[in-house]
Amino acid sequence: MAAPPLPGPLAHLAPLLGHYGYWAVGAVVLVEDFGVPAPGETILIAAGVYAGAGRLDIAVVAAVAFAAAVAGDNIGYLIGRGGGRAFVHRWGRYVFLTPERFRTTEEFFGRHGGKIVTVARFIEGLRQANGIVAGASGMPWRRFLVFNTLGAALWVGFWATLAHLAGSHITTVYDEVTRYQRYVLAGLAALVAALVARHLARRRRAR
Repeated sequence: MAAPPLPGPLAHLAPLLGHYGYWAVGAVVLVEDFGVPAPGETILIAAGVYAGAGRLDIAVVAAVAFAAAVAGDNIGYLIGRGGGRAFVHRWGRYVFLTPERFRTTEEFFGRHGGKIVTVARFIEGLRQANGIVAGASGMPWRRFLVFNTLGAALWVGFWATLAHLAGSHITTVYDEVTRYQRYVLAGLAALVAALVARHLARRRRAR
């Protein structure tokens, strides 16, 4: 079966999935989860679409992504635990974990405790910094492991299921997108024009 076309930001991952399949899913999710800027969530969605179209097995996609997500965050935890704040402040900028971003994330941990480890999986930025910050801030490993495993299961289950359903009806999805894209674009153009007009009107009134 020919691979289905992947829309928008998913399209550039088609060659990676085509050549490496489950290995690509595992590797990208793994490195994203210990701080490396990589499209982990995007490749999970793309793999789910492929699975829905019959190119991959969704159970294997989910299992690989879950294992990689848990392992990646635990590697991040060990990095943060071993190096502490000094390590993060010195090297974090190379993976876009600046001192300001670290401080903001640590504040989330302070306010919400273990719950934020679960929720962080769904938040861009927190997902990548989650393990490192938990380790550097001294969260007990067993507590981190429980909440992190729960978050990984929910995250993988949600995106894999949603993408798999989309892939199972990929032809219908593309037909509908093609059918209504002109109306959507026209609506967006009208919205942008209205916002610009309101901004100009406010500037005139301010003068």
